Amino acid sequence: MKKSFTLLSAIVLLLVLAGCGGGNSSQMQPGGGSGGTGTQNLACNTMSTGQGGSLDGFRPFSSSNLWNQDVSGAAVDPNSSAIINFIGPSIGLHADFGSGQYQGSNIGIPYVVVDGNQSVVPINFTAYGDESDPGPMPVPANAPIEGDPNPGNGDRHVLVLDNGNCFLYELYSAYPNGNGAWNAGSAAVWDLLSDEQRPWEWTSADAAGLPIFPGLARYDEIASGKIQHALRFTLAQSKAAMTPPASHWASNSTNSLAAPMGMRLRLKNNFDISGFSATNQVLLTAMKKYGLIMADNGSSMYISGTPDSRWDNDDLHQLGQVTTSDFEVVEINPLYTASNVPSGAAPTISSFTATPSTVSAGTGATLAWNVSGASYVIVTPQLGAVRGTSVTVNPGQTTTYTLYATNQYGRTSATVTVTVQ
Repeated sequence: MKKSFTLLSAIVLLLVLAGCGGGNSSQMQPGGGSGGTGTQNLACNTMSTGQGGSLDGFRPFSSSNLWNQDVSGAAVDPNSSAIINFIGPSIGLHADFGSGQYQGSNIGIPYVVVDGNQSVVPINFTAYGDESDPGPMPVPANAPIEGDPNPGNGDRHVLVLDNGNCFLYELYSAYPNGNGAWNAGSAAVWDLLSDEQRPWEWTSADAAGLPIFPGLARYDEIASGKIQHALRFTLAQSKAAMTPPASHWASNSTNSLAAPMGMRLRLKNNFDISGFSATNQVLLTAMKKYGLIMADNGSSMYISGTPDSRWDNDDLHQLGQVTTSDFEVVEINPLYTASNVPSGAAPTISSFTATPSTVSAGTGATLAWNVSGASYVIVTPQLGAVRGTSVTVNPGQTTTYTLYATNQYGRTSATVTVTVQ
């Protein structure tokens, strides 16, 4: 029987968050994805494993997260009309997802849900390694790639949700290298139970420094009758600026009316959706309540979603009747440019120890850390993103472990060596 997000789950969530950064003592055993207990009773346990697995009511991130924020009553930006005209008022919405294939590729951005015992594998970076989260990550060798079965040299996004540990892993320009490991242009880890943000001016698997998955339209949401988050969309032109939840820009325009990354459009409240299908009414209702968040450069007014055989492509094409002029720009505040990017302290690692520091081959050692100010921590090699403040490792040879602690202002690292006699 599927579990729902109960009060007990909420309490568990709060306890997990309370232990994320620091002085509490907890221990996790390796062996699966994300440091891998595979047994935690976390809110994301409801997600069904497999490609395109249903989230079964679980909503990534907190209700206050900007992806999940109700903006139906938010102020309209003073430059809304001018921005809409700059985008092109007559451009119709386009669902960049659907059923079947277009030019030999599946339509949309796929994802897969794995359990907490999924093996973690190395990620080798080919472009933006300095702004990426290091592996290992629980990415299956057969994880779906955007554009399958012929992904070519497109964005090649790979999205993996771990329902045992509640982390989301997203890769850009991802290529399996044949031995289980993956090559990627960039990669990011997202804690599904918190409101994590990439360090300011760091990219993610998306140009805006945002997670991709929470902005996708999924058919399991349509089946439930509601979408409870903003939708990801693209525009042809963007400027060198960002507004939350975005933390990065990839500008291709100097026009002041070009969108900053993270800009949100909202379907006007008086737009009549009654003539649309039930499926499209769910989508349009979400656009009124949560809006569209600009996440990448691309074709204007293209809405992102997942490939699914249950989509009716002819029906989705009816969304083209809705044009840019039917939207308004939600107030852009704050707006960050190169002159006012927020700054602050990166996490502090007070200690990172191994006990014992010398072991026989196959004997366990406990890695423990005391970290403050971190949104999440990663231990490499062998483990990846972990919760709590300690973990047991069983190295087969002398190994130096690195702890990475990250928040919105940067990353701090520390190392410790376990010597194997």
